[in-house]
Parts: sequence; C-alpha cells; structure tokens
Amino acid sequence: MRHSWGETFDIPTGYLNTASIGIPPGRVAEAMRTALERWAQGRTTVAEYDPPVAAARQGYADLIGVPVSSVTIGGSASALIGLVAAAVPDGARVLVADDEFTSVTYPFAVHRPRGVVVDSRPLAELPGAAPGYDWVAVSVTQSTDGAMIDLDGLREATERAGTRVLLDVTQTAGWMPLHLDWADAVVCAGYKWLLSPRGAAWMALRPDTAAGIRPLAANWYAGADLQGSMYGLTPELHADARRFDASPAWLSHVSAGVALPWLASLDLEAVRAHAVGLANRLRAGLGLPPGDSPILSLDGFDGASRTLDEAGVSHAVRGGSIRLSCHLYSTEEDVAAAIAVLTP
Repeated sequence: MRHSWGETFDIPTGYLNTASIGIPPGRVAEAMRTALERWAQGRTTVAEYDPPVAAARQGYADLIGVPVSSVTIGGSASALIGLVAAAVPDGARVLVADDEFTSVTYPFAVHRPRGVVVDSRPLAELPGAAPGYDWVAVSVTQSTDGAMIDLDGLREATERAGTRVLLDVTQTAGWMPLHLDWADAVVCAGYKWLLSPRGAAWMALRPDTAAGIRPLAANWYAGADLQGSMYGLTPELHADARRFDASPAWLSHVSAGVALPWLASLDLEAVRAHAVGLANRLRAGLGLPPGDSPILSLDGFDGASRTLDEAGVSHAVRGGSIRLSCHLYSTEEDVAAAIAVLTP
C-alpha cells in the first residue's frame, strides 16, 4: 500500500504501465465495490447512476478547460471519434501523425470509399502541414513513445488556415494541465491516466463543430427528458452536447465520478513535475537525454521484457520497444527497480 496526493494505492513496487492501465485510488475502487454489492443485492435504481455520470462529465470539463455543456459521453475514444469522422464531407482531407494509435486514424480511414483522404506525416511536421487539410486528428501524447505534439504551434497554424482539430488526450489528461477550448473536438478514454474502469470515455465539442454532427447513436439517455425519452418515435434530444451521449456503462461511471473530480482538484503542474521528473530519472539512469513526457520508449533492450516481467516491473511492448510510464502514484523505488533490471 502506498500513499500519494492524499489517497492510497494498492500497487506493488515496479508498476510503470499507466500508459496501458491506470490504477485507481482506494476510494475509487471502493465506490465500485459498493456499487457491485448494491447491484448484487437488488438495491440499485437507474436514477442513482445519474449523479456519478454528471460528476465525471464535470470533472472531464475541468481537466481540459472547457464548458461542461460541450461534453458528451461514450464507451470508447474510437466510438466518439467516429461521430466526428462520419460528419466530415465527401472528399475531405484529414492529416494524422505517422504511427498514430488506430482509434484516432481508423474512424477517418473507413470513409475513404466516399473520397475522404487520410494522410500521415511525422508528428513534428503536423503544424506546418496543417493548412493544406480540412482536419488534423492527433493524440497530444503519442501512445508508442510519449512524443508530444506542439499544441501552441498547431493552434496557431490551424486557426490561421481554418483547419479543424481533433485532439485525443487519452495519454495526457490526468497528468498535464490542459486548456483546450480552442480545439474542435477533444476526446479521452478514462482507463489510463484518469484511473477509471474501461467503458467510460468523453468528448468535448465546440458548438459550431457540434452543429454539423448527427447523433448517430441517439438513445434514451440523449433525450432532454430521460423518463419521456424511453418510448416513442420522435426524438427530443438535449440542446447541448448531451444529445450525443451513449447510454452510460453505469459501473464504469460510478468510479469515474470519483476519480475525475479528484484529479481535477489537484495541482496538475505539480503532478506533471512529479511524473515527468521520475521518467527523467529513469532516462538518466539508462543514459538517455531528458524528455517532457512521463512515457518513454526504449530501443536496444532485446530480451528485456521477459527480464522485467521476472523482476515484477510492469511495462508494455509497443512497436518492438519497451514502454515505461510514470504517474502520480509512481515512486523512486519503481524507477530504481526498472534501472536495476535494465543496466548491467
């Protein structure tokens, strides 16, 4: 058991894999256990899940710096991005980063039969190339190696050219302060740095962007009057971004309703300094230059994955490289454990 930022985490030494799966604070896990017990005992009601859905929605808005009225919920980042991709016009030109995570690229690429063009460039070239495209879709922090897009450069270039921007913050929100009300769409899955169960995701939409998107999965939960939206033919949906809501995975939102408001209450500059600082200690211990991301990718460590597993150092392998990641609950002991395995 470890204590961090006023919460407890039941994590063994060597957990450096938040970029794959985030670990919840004890209070978040307890909310899930309580909800499971109530469900198993037949004591739940549909209405009791609404407050955590609302709390998580507000927490997400606070984490990325947007009005809560702009936030819709879904089950995954790709499903939410699919709403945006379906709305781009025939023949639209979309720019993505080389080796971008496919939850960002596939929703656009499947529209190639109607003339949608999807091109990729090295991440650093996206701001310069953006003016030649209708949309740029990119993860702020890349899943493969933790590389980060130049947000200021991208904003300046796209605002000047009128290019729309979709940002995926699945590997960013929760450890980095964000102010993204300028982007057309900002999407995030909650099961990594937001320390929530899989099955909860959010997307913020600028009003002018939302106006051009059809609620393709319209359902009772998107209705302006939930009780009045359960039956009938003519949809009366919310006027704000809730009209795009998918029916929530209740238990996932029970935990997210605790995790996201807590994360939003923290000093995220301090969280970033902690997580990136530990990642840089790890880089230094392996003879690597410092970086600005809590995610690092290691080449040239053939066979290290098995050795890390044997030593209890949790990690991932992406693109043939070892991927390690530090979050707010990571410690010097975690970093030392990885260095001990990876150095002679």
